[in-house]
Amino acid sequence: MSCNLMANVALPAWLPDAAAMYLGHTEIGMSLRELARQRGVHASTVLRRVRRYENRRDDPLVDEALETLGRVCAAAKTQSRNRTEKDSIAMTAPLRKEPLIEDEATILREARRILRRLSEPGAVLAVAPDMEKAVVLRDLGDGPTARTAVVSRAVAQAFALRDWIACRPQGRVATYRITQAGRAALRRLLDEDQRIKEGSGFCEAAQPFADQHRDWDERSCEDEDGQRRRIRYNAAESPVAVLARRRDRDGQPFLAADLVRAAERLREDFEIAQMGPRVAQNWDRFLTAGDRGGFAHDRGPADGPRRARDRVAAALRDLGPGLGDMALRCCCYLEGLEGAEKRLGWSARSGKIVLRIALMRLKRHYDETGGNDVLIG
Repeated sequence: MSCNLMANVALPAWLPDAAAMYLGHTEIGMSLRELARQRGVHASTVLRRVRRYENRRDDPLVDEALETLGRVCAAAKTQSRNRTEKDSIAMTAPLRKEPLIEDEATILREARRILRRLSEPGAVLAVAPDMEKAVVLRDLGDGPTARTAVVSRAVAQAFALRDWIACRPQGRVATYRITQAGRAALRRLLDEDQRIKEGSGFCEAAQPFADQHRDWDERSCEDEDGQRRRIRYNAAESPVAVLARRRDRDGQPFLAADLVRAAERLREDFEIAQMGPRVAQNWDRFLTAGDRGGFAHDRGPADGPRRARDRVAAALRDLGPGLGDMALRCCCYLEGLEGAEKRLGWSARSGKIVLRIALMRLKRHYDETGGNDVLIG
C-alpha cells in the first residue's frame, strides 16, 4: 500500500532521489528495506541517505523545503485513507502540487542567472526568516555590499536540496555559498546553451556531464607544412592524467606515478616560461618539421621564466624527434592523443606507446640533470 501511495504523491521531478527516500521513510512510513527493494539498492545505502538528509535539517532552506514536501506526503496519506472503493477512479490521479514548489524549467532558468552571480568573488546568498525572497550580495572589498540578484525562496530551497549551495554558520540571517556541485551544474548548463547557440547539430554527441569537468581553451601551433592553426584543448586535465587512470593487462597503471610527475614537471616549466616575453618563444620550432637548433634566448627576461625555458628546451632536445613531438603536444599543448596521432601521421592507438616511451626518457633526463629540484630558483 505504501509503495502505491509513494507512486501517487506529486513530488517534483527535480527532487534528488535521496530526498525522496527520506520523505518516503519519514512521511509515508515506508521501511528501509521496502525503499531498498523499490530502488534496487542495499538497505544500508538507503539508511545512509536518510540520515544524511536528517542531518541537513539544520539548514533553514533544506528544512523549509522538506517541511513543504512533507505536507504533500501527509495530504496524500490523508486522501488515501479517506478513499473508498467507489472513489477508485480518483485513486490514480496525482495530488495537486504544493504552490511553493517550482518546476524544473524554472529552476534551471534561475540557475543560469543566480549560480553565475554566486560564482563571483565575495558573493553569498542571504535568507532571513521574514524575507519572502533570497538575495545575492557581493562584498566589493571597499566597505559597501552590493545586491546583485533576487530569487524566490522556493528556487533557493531547490538549490539547497540539490547541493548547489551550502549554508554557512548563521545567526538570524543565513548565508549560502556556491558549492563544487553548483559550479559543475552551472558549467553544464552554460555548455548546453553554447551548443544550442552554435547549432552543433549531430556531428558530436552532447556530453553535458563530462563537459562540466572541462575548461576549453585554444592555443596556436604550427603544422608540418608550416601553416599556423589553432587547437582546442581541455585546460582542466591533461592527456597524461587521462592515460594514467588506465590499466594494462596486469592491472597496473599504464603510466607510473614517476612518469606522471615528469610530465607535470615539463608542463609546469612550459607554463612558467610563458610568463616571460613572447620574443623567440616559438615552441613549434622543436617539432619534427621545425628547426630544433634555432632556439634563441630572450633579451633581458625575468630569471625564472628564462631558466624554465632553458629546461624545456634541454628536455625537448634530449627527447629528439618523435618523442619530443609527442611530449610537447600532449604534455604542454594538452592536445589529445588521437589529435596528435593524426597531426603526426601515425597509426591509431600508437600515440600512447610513444608517449610512455617519451616520458621514460624524460624521467631519465630529469634524473640525470637534477630536474626534480625546485621549479623557480
